[in-house]
Amino acid sequence: MNEEQFIRRDRMRFTKNTLSSTLAILAIVFDVFYFINIYKSDVGHNVGNFYYQIRIGASIIYNLVFMLAAFLSSEGVKNYKKEYCYILLVIGVIQIVRIFILPAQAAAAEITIGGTVYKVMERAQHIRVVLYLLVSAACCLAGGVIGIKRCNELSAHLASLQESKA
Repeated sequence: MNEEQFIRRDRMRFTKNTLSSTLAILAIVFDVFYFINIYKSDVGHNVGNFYYQIRIGASIIYNLVFMLAAFLSSEGVKNYKKEYCYILLVIGVIQIVRIFILPAQAAAAEITIGGTVYKVMERAQHIRVVLYLLVSAACCLAGGVIGIKRCNELSAHLASLQESKA
C-alpha cells in the first residue's frame, strides 16, 4: 500500500461515511415522492374505493417503517457500523419487491364509474412510481455496498495499525 492510500484509509478513522449516509437519505426522499404520488391518486382522479382497502393501510405502515429504518441506517453507516449496511441492502431489495405489489395491482386494475371504465393508475403514473421505487432501491443498495466496502477497509486498516504497534 502506498503512502497516499495509507493516508486516505487513516483519515477514515476521523471522518464520517457521508456518501452511504447521503444515499440512504436520498432513498427516503424518493420513497416520499412515491408515497405522495400514490396517496394523492384518489384526490386527482376519481378511482372509486380502490385505494381504500387493507393493502393501502399496510403500505402506509411499511412506508413509515421504511423511513425510520433508512434514517436509522443512514446514521449507522455514517459511523462505519456494518450491520446498518446490511439493513440498507434488505430494505433496498424490499423496495424492488414493492413494485410488484401496489403499483402493479393499481396499473392492472380498472374501475367502472357511471358506466365508464377507468384505469386506476394511468401508464405515466405507473412509470413514475416504479422509477421512484427503483431509484430509492438503487440508493439503498449502493449505500449498503459502499458502506460494507468502507467498513472492511477501515477494519483492515485498524488491524494493520494494531499489528504495527505490536
